[in-house]
Amino acid sequence: MWPSMLCSLRVCSTIAWSASRTGVHSSLLKRRLTQRLNVLVSCVHGKDSAIKHLLGVNEETTSSDHLCQHPPAVSYDKVEHDSLLIHRPDQPVNAKVLRIAIIGAPNAGKSTLSNQLLGRKVFPVSKKVHTTRCQAQGVITEGETQLILLDTPGMVTASKVKRHNLEKSLLHDPWQSMESADLVLVLLDVSDHWTRCSLNFEVLKCLSQYQNIPSILVMNKVDLIKQKGILLDLTNQLTEGIVNGKKIVIKSLAKASQNRDAKANVASSPSTQIQDDTGPLKESNLVTESPQVTGDSAASISERNQDFRDLKGKKGWPHFQDVFMLSAVNGDEVQTLKRYLMSLAKPGEWEYHSDVVTSQSPQEICNNIIREKLLEYLPQEVPYNVSQITEVWEEGPGGELVILQTLLVQKENHVKLLIGVGGQMIKRIALEAGQDLMNVFLCDVRVRLSVKVKK
Repeated sequence: MWPSMLCSLRVCSTIAWSASRTGVHSSLLKRRLTQRLNVLVSCVHGKDSAIKHLLGVNEETTSSDHLCQHPPAVSYDKVEHDSLLIHRPDQPVNAKVLRIAIIGAPNAGKSTLSNQLLGRKVFPVSKKVHTTRCQAQGVITEGETQLILLDTPGMVTASKVKRHNLEKSLLHDPWQSMESADLVLVLLDVSDHWTRCSLNFEVLKCLSQYQNIPSILVMNKVDLIKQKGILLDLTNQLTEGIVNGKKIVIKSLAKASQNRDAKANVASSPSTQIQDDTGPLKESNLVTESPQVTGDSAASISERNQDFRDLKGKKGWPHFQDVFMLSAVNGDEVQTLKRYLMSLAKPGEWEYHSDVVTSQSPQEICNNIIREKLLEYLPQEVPYNVSQITEVWEEGPGGELVILQTLLVQKENHVKLLIGVGGQMIKRIALEAGQDLMNVFLCDVRVRLSVKVKK
């Protein structure tokens, strides 16, 4: 016991010492210190260990500290992070859980919404499509409830994946996330005049395949719509006039255009319920068994496409349980959605320890954040062809995380683009990536980047 106790004390003293050496904001370090103490003590010594009192961390102190209301930090130490992932969840007596798949067309704002719900940016976000390349999980734990967010790539066709030589994960991951989901959030960018009047065909196919899983329509980027009355017309089209198994009645359009509530301003008519095999969706239907897993081969995808021919021409989905309107980037009404999701959680065992925020490794988060900056600042197809190699990942003398990464590009002129005039571009990318990672790991982060041509 004593060696592990001394190890815990050494880690804590290292963090405290870094406050005077690095100039990191004291509240950030205090939060990081408290959270790392809780992780170490809970995982190594048990939840009620006496070491909490020796280290000055007890239940009264941590519960009263307003800093603990923030989501936990992600550990930049892979061993510590992995130990949390495999550690038995600290199950409460009345544990509740809900697995939520977030699907939609590319650039609909899925990762932005996930980050807002989590309260910490762990998923990459940019204006370019296909920023998210594979499925990742985010974990929200509050009280006795745990929400597991399945953030997925934008849904694309097999022909587009082949034409642009994209990763196969873009094709398969959204479908795979549905297989374990209790609820589906369908995200739609209502600011896009070209696509907002109908659901993405791949999304419709997915909803049709998994009709037994309740779904919710989330209309995103409503802050960019000047005439709010348009949102009601869109709601009617995208739901085919039916929500939660009942026909919706749009009330006064003039008054509705001024309504800024998160939920759509619709009234249900009990006399016009949908009659189908399962009947109207009810709260008791939320946790359902997943359908039979389908194969990921090209043949199985082709068979699925044959089965969905009857969806051609459809613009909406008449089986949404509810409709929300929000702005993920501004956070408007995101908390309303979060409270709603919390209320839908059903009794069940947690899958993760309460200190877990994401299933991604620290290195994966780092790569994605740096890649996000490349997508944001480099033109056209250049950032999609950059390879990343982490040369150094270590703790510096002041307790800061030092990351050295080499970026490999295809052409010599891409090196000049990435470095920029006087090295300003590469410095900007490194600085912004370091700031984002500091908010993820809650410690000082120094990112250094070098650029080379692939051989």
